[in-house]
Amino acid sequence: MKLYKKESVQIINASLEECWAFFSSPQNLQKITPETMGFKITDYDGKKMYAGQIIQYKVSPVLGVKLPWVTEITVVKDKSYFIDEQRFGPYALWHHKHFFEATAQGVKMTDVVHYGLPLGFLGRIMNTLVVKNKLTEIFAYREKAVNEIFNSLS
Repeated sequence: MKLYKKESVQIINASLEECWAFFSSPQNLQKITPETMGFKITDYDGKKMYAGQIIQYKVSPVLGVKLPWVTEITVVKDKSYFIDEQRFGPYALWHHKHFFEATAQGVKMTDVVHYGLPLGFLGRIMNTLVVKNKLTEIFAYREKAVNEIFNSLS
């Protein structure tokens, strides 16, 4: 399986505490995900993020086809970083690190996603034609949504 990497960095005009409170709350994920993804949390215990937490979703990444997606929060270091990993879903591998760092300009948020697709050669073609571009769109949307949310708090 070929692994791919998507990295994103954004400076957020907020305190580390505000950023952590927002991003470590799974129910806020829908607020920063494009409506075209059909993203909906279907099961989540409602507790503050912790290692071992399981979150179930439905997503429609392509042609409106609804797919189940299950992630586990595997590591949490308060106000510093957390990692979510797919346990079941459209990827052969999904490992997403979220880092938060206070800076003079605001909070530097860095996302690093490593992912792999099923179906070997066909998966590599799908990455080139669809998946890579879709992830770029999703992160661009998220950057815009985060700017709107945190600029309105100022």
